[in-house]
Amino acid sequence: MEKNKEEIQKKEPILDELKKKLEECQKLKYEYLAGWQRERADFLNYKKELKNTIDTIVIFENMAIALKILPILDNLEIAEKKLPDNLKNDENVRGILQIKSQLKALLKNMGVEEIKSVGEKFDPQLHEVVEEIEAKDKVPGTIIEEIQKGYKINGRLLRPTKVKVVK
Repeated sequence: MEKNKEEIQKKEPILDELKKKLEECQKLKYEYLAGWQRERADFLNYKKELKNTIDTIVIFENMAIALKILPILDNLEIAEKKLPDNLKNDENVRGILQIKSQLKALLKNMGVEEIKSVGEKFDPQLHEVVEEIEAKDKVPGTIIEEIQKGYKINGRLLRPTKVKVVK
C-alpha cells in the first residue's frame, strides 16, 4: 500500500505539469483559431472589395466605349434623316443603315438606352436646354424638339439629351 502512495505522489507532479501543458495548448488553439477566423473574414472582405472594384472599372470602361460610339451613331442617324427618298431602297444605303442597327444593338447589350424626351416634361438631370421657344398651345417646360439624343447606361446618365423647350 505504501508503494501505491509513493507512485501516486510521484505521478501527481507529472499529472499537474501535463494539465498545465494541456491548458496552454488549448489556449494557443483558441488564439490560432480566432486569428485564422479573422484572416479568413479579412480575405473574404478583400474578395468582395476587389469584385466591386472590377465591376466599377468595367462600368466606366463601357461608358468610355459607348461615348466613343455615340458620335458615329449620331452621324448615321443624321445621314438617314437627310437621305433622299430615291436612295432609301438602294442596296448600299441599306447596308450602311444596317451598321447603324448593329451599333444600336451593341450599345443595348452594353446596357445603353435612349432617353425619351419629345412631349416629356423637362428634367434637368436628363436634358440640356439649347433653346426656349414660345408656343401658346403647349405647357411651359414641355420638350418639343430633340436636337441630340441622350443616353443612360445601366441607369446612369451617359449623355444628356439636347432639347428645345416651351417657354
